[in-house]
Amino acid sequence: MEKDPEEKGFVIKDKRMFDKSGEVRPAEPGKAEEKETVEEEQPPKREAKEKAPLPEINFPGFLLSLSTSAMYHFGDFPDPGSKETKRDLAAAKQTIDILSMLKEKTEGNLDDGEKELLDGLLFELRMRYVKEKEDK
Repeated sequence: MEKDPEEKGFVIKDKRMFDKSGEVRPAEPGKAEEKETVEEEQPPKREAKEKAPLPEINFPGFLLSLSTSAMYHFGDFPDPGSKETKRDLAAAKQTIDILSMLKEKTEGNLDDGEKELLDGLLFELRMRYVKEKEDK
């Protein structure tokens, strides 16, 4: 197998949607523009696993996420990797303190539903923390 002297080792085709100036490239069916130089190496693309869409990020969802984190630290849920249930009261207390700080910093800026949710979560988590400390 001899190489043809005219043959190139490899050709890089620029298939990006935008050019260097940020303008949309005109579509040329079946033909991609050759790129003169490689500006930077791109990591290999991984095929994305099909996942359910994540819920919208909003304040009540954020509060519920933090309270779920506290419940995880109380030992209510197993670790997804090891399948072991662990109890870490210091981490649970820290999460409760974060929720308490959020209550203080958002005072007067929450609607009635958000205030009620935050107050309810703090009450439940604080009572749970006291109970867990007693059972220790």
